[in-house]
Amino acid sequence: MGLGHKIRTGYAKLSFLSRLARQSHDAKTLPALPCQIMKQDGDRLGSLALFGAGVSGLLGCATIAYSDEAEHGLAVPNYPWPHQGILSSYDHASIRRGHQVYQQVCASCHSMSLISFRDLVGVAYTEEETKAMAAEIEVVDGPNDEGEMFTRPGKLSDRFPQPYANEQAARFANGGAYPPDLSLITKARHNGQNYVFGLLTGYRDPPAGISVISSSTCI
Repeated sequence: MGLGHKIRTGYAKLSFLSRLARQSHDAKTLPALPCQIMKQDGDRLGSLALFGAGVSGLLGCATIAYSDEAEHGLAVPNYPWPHQGILSSYDHASIRRGHQVYQQVCASCHSMSLISFRDLVGVAYTEEETKAMAAEIEVVDGPNDEGEMFTRPGKLSDRFPQPYANEQAARFANGGAYPPDLSLITKARHNGQNYVFGLLTGYRDPPAGISVISSSTCI
């Protein structure tokens, strides 16, 4: 038997053993193939479900944003406030000017019933300045030992004075509108400080030929 015949015979045996091993392997793995396909299909379905949930969430947020804009009207610009940075702080001089504007203009109609004079100490005024400011108002206090109410000068713990005795008096003086309290106005209005700033600076004379309907709506 020649060398070439032996080599061909060896190749034939190796080829037969390779086919036999492949068939045996296929026979073992074939029954598990449907399970593997089902597992892959389940993974695909899970991925599709997660994708669908994400799309639904985005659509829900868009719907909420749209209804929110519809409720609150036109969106106001987002102004670059200098105190919005992580290491930023409020401008104390600006706070002082804002309080002065409130005293001279806004306080005739709007209250700030949650703000005390002591809240201004170290923020817009010194303690001496704030005490002198509080002493300018008269506060009804009591009762005294005789059961009588009395008036006294204001002190740091007193709240800002109210422009009206009650809601009915406020509405009567403002044509039926009730001026809201300004203590937390930037939290009570959509888009907070941007809304208030846009409202205060957004008054314009109407264009020629346009008549504006009078409204009793306050901020």
